Amino acid sequence: MQQNVRHLNQGELADRWTVSEATLERWRSAGIGPVFLKLQGRVLYRIEDIEAYEVLCLRKSTSQPLVTGGAA
Repeated sequence: MQQNVRHLNQGELADRWTVSEATLERWRSAGIGPVFLKLQGRVLYRIEDIEAYEVLCLRKSTSQPLVTGGAA
């Protein structure tokens, strides 16, 4: 049974994170950010990959990543 997977395009992710599309392009080039799909020249991000990356970016302080998920 296949789940309905939702994707965001580059513009939608840029809006979600309030960054420019050029920033996302630069990050992809540098291997930064969530994994992405490139299908027929279109770049798409799966919602679950975006959310997983956001969890990895959680911090308790500027020098300390949050080890467990959720609010500190």
